Amino acid sequence: MADISFPKGFLWGAATAAYQIEGAAREDGKGESIWDRFCRVPGAIQDGSTGDVACDHYHRWRDDIENMRDLGLNAYRFSVAWARVFPSGKGKLNRKGLDFYETLVDALLARGIEPCVTLYHWDLPQGLQELGGWTNRDTASWFADYAACLFNALGDRVRTWITLNEPWVASFAGHADGVHAPGIRDFCKALQAAHVLLLAHARAVLAYRQVSRARHRIGITLDMHPVMPIGPGPADEEAVRIADGFHNRWFLDPVFLGAYPADMQALYSRKRVAPPVLPPDLALLKENPPDFLGVNYYFPLRVHASDSHPVLGFESLTPPDCVKTEMGWEVHPPSLRELLVRVHRDYGGPAMMVTENGAACKDERVSGGQVQDDERIEYIRSHLVEAHRSIREGVKLGGYFVWTLLDNFEWAFGFSKRFGITFVDYRTQQRAWKKSAGWYQRIIATNGAALG
Repeated sequence: MADISFPKGFLWGAATAAYQIEGAAREDGKGESIWDRFCRVPGAIQDGSTGDVACDHYHRWRDDIENMRDLGLNAYRFSVAWARVFPSGKGKLNRKGLDFYETLVDALLARGIEPCVTLYHWDLPQGLQELGGWTNRDTASWFADYAACLFNALGDRVRTWITLNEPWVASFAGHADGVHAPGIRDFCKALQAAHVLLLAHARAVLAYRQVSRARHRIGITLDMHPVMPIGPGPADEEAVRIADGFHNRWFLDPVFLGAYPADMQALYSRKRVAPPVLPPDLALLKENPPDFLGVNYYFPLRVHASDSHPVLGFESLTPPDCVKTEMGWEVHPPSLRELLVRVHRDYGGPAMMVTENGAACKDERVSGGQVQDDERIEYIRSHLVEAHRSIREGVKLGGYFVWTLLDNFEWAFGFSKRFGITFVDYRTQQRAWKKSAGWYQRIIATNGAALG
């Protein structure tokens, strides 16, 4: 692997999300989000914490940008808190909220760091949730209005936009399993939410191409998993097909082909859970394809046929003897290459970036005052090697964003899981590089050659 070198102009970045790091939950006119509300539900968050303060990035962003500069990042992916810009989700603009992001973008550019802006990373304004949230088709239009405001304000400086982060999680973890905000447990509503999220994506892409003062690129980030059978036989192979349709194709097909996969439509119709899809909906998706796909990859799925789910008929299991992260997720780097090559082959060779990839580790081993997170280094190293192999196979991969820059509020796990390459002491808000940060700095400085 001594000849590893990534393409010229490759984006080496780190990613964060607004609710996980910003804090300042009620400052400067910010409205309530569904995560502000969900964190108050008894038992919803593992350690009983909230994102009210999180990493206090809203006040400490200058230090965090200096950290990025020291790391050598040439790109930073962050999300905008919708309720910070429009406190109720629509209507009156909160100028102080928009000013925060304008200042952040300008500071990044001044340090040679490209801002990559995600419009939605799960924190819907609570005011819109009370109107039906993502199960209400009007939310797609309100999202497009919010997006257009940001395009007008920042479109001359931001060259990379992402409409949605992981709509599968927003829809199914939030509306079927109930483990994410807004905490609903209704599979029909989850499918409806997934459809409205995709409509919101398409409307935002259309708005970008209509109103942005400078046309650069806009895409969507999907979380995806290669799917493998646990055992031999037609039942488990059928489970693989359904699991792939549920997790991957239900989002890939409408985004790139302007149609939902026929086999999944048939399944959902038989089970009487299919969302209402109007002909103009599919035309909107087909006429507004993304300029690139963001890929969030962490682990593969291994499935077998099971009656445990009344609609899907499969169950996923993690092999007991595999290497796992602190999240209990299987470590399987070749699946990243497989995923990238599959999307390239099946969906017309789109431009792609790995917009999230990383590992939660115990981070308990300290030497010389520094966390010695060798497991995280090996996780990132092995996945970068597979990403490079995908480029050799023709994949148009233009960037890699490690998840994440800072230890932060890890959604329903609270502060119990640490993904950061920078350690955060939540009592003092002091930041300190882990061993992985210095290692990533060397990878960036050599454009990947140090992987060899």
